[in-house]
Formats: sequence, structure tokens, C-alpha cells
Amino acid sequence: MSRRLKGAFAYLLGPISGIVLLLIERDHFVRFHAMQSTVTFVSLWILAGISRFVPFVGWIVSGLVNVVAIALWIVGIYKAYNGEYYKFPIFGDLAESLM
Repeated sequence: MSRRLKGAFAYLLGPISGIVLLLIERDHFVRFHAMQSTVTFVSLWILAGISRFVPFVGWIVSGLVNVVAIALWIVGIYKAYNGEYYKFPIFGDLAESLM
């Protein structure tokens, strides 16, 4: 499998595929996308989960977080497959510092 395909795979199953690739892969490009996927989607899932406990407004916030997660998922797959080191706002810097 090429490194671009592995980078795109890092986003395919969210943090699950990201963690798997972090454990088995040594290529910096693939590890960056795997770390970014893991940090991004774990953070967004936690935010969406917590916001659901807030009456009324929480459900709206949770829905918006889910829309953002889907958009980042698509962008991440696209950018990794095209061989770009694309950093998401906030999450990209955090992922880079954790590597």
C-alpha cells in the first residue's frame, strides 16, 4: 500500500484506523495523518457527547460538531490521498506536537 493510501486510510475509521497506523507505521507522513485523525475525532466525539447533556442547545451544538467532523473527515482523506501535509486548525498543531 502506498503512503498516500495509508494516510487516507488513517481517516477512514476515525480514531480506530489512526491508532492502528500509529502502532504499526514508521513513515512520518502516515504517522502525522494518523495522529491528526486520532486527536481530531476523539476530541470531537467527546465534545459532541458532552454537549448532548445540555438541554436543547446541546443537541444543536452536537449536530454542528457532527457536521464539522464529517467535513474534516472528507478533507483529511482527500488531502492525505493527494500527498499533502495538511494541518487542521487547532488539531493539526496539537497532533504535530504529540509526534
